[in-house]
Amino acid sequence: METMLQVQDLQVYYGSIHAIKGISFEVKEGEIVTLIGANGAGKSTTLNTVGGLLKARSGKILFEGKDLHGMAADRVVARGMALCPEGRRVFQHMTVLENLEMGAYTRPASEAADSLEKVYALFPRLKERYHQIAGTLSGGEQQMLAMGRALMSRPRLMMLDEPSMGLAPILVKQIFNIIEDMNKQGTTILLVEQNAQMALSVANRAYVLETGRISLSGDASELARSEEIKKAYLGG
Repeated sequence: METMLQVQDLQVYYGSIHAIKGISFEVKEGEIVTLIGANGAGKSTTLNTVGGLLKARSGKILFEGKDLHGMAADRVVARGMALCPEGRRVFQHMTVLENLEMGAYTRPASEAADSLEKVYALFPRLKERYHQIAGTLSGGEQQMLAMGRALMSRPRLMMLDEPSMGLAPILVKQIFNIIEDMNKQGTTILLVEQNAQMALSVANRAYVLETGRISLSGDASELARSEEIKKAYLGG
């Protein structure tokens, strides 16, 4: 498998606070890779920096061999990488369809109908509710909408930030089933998730972040069996 995303010695600051302290990791084409860790470990900061929403102090972000360091978020999306942010952040006063159409703004208009059908195939609920105002959807439906909106840009790499946050267990399982379906259909996934058990169950590989540094990495199923991981993140 070819390396799709390579992050090298990434250093990120919030003012004088050193948030990301020289992390390096990679995502190969076709994989699901997860970043797990406690609140404040730097998981969301990492995704936001890779996606162009935050600027790194130093380091390299290589996507398909091209350096994205300092590139604006809309240009990152146009390159083929999409971020589904923490907390969903749908456009509350717009309809489901309008939200989805916003996700395709970097693509030619001729692709929109085909992209929409693919999103509706993954998320039938969105097709049922395409005229509904997004702010009136349930939390699970808003998560589906945020994921569908990101998919409208036809990303080769999708970054998902805490997709299970605030959802009932039955909906968490449904969202993770959809993540696996997206991956089977050809989208490479970089997943940030506090529900380490679910994340490790779907991922090929995992990196553990602790206070801005990677403390462990390896095969996801092996990490799930590690006593250290069980004690710290899996309630065992």
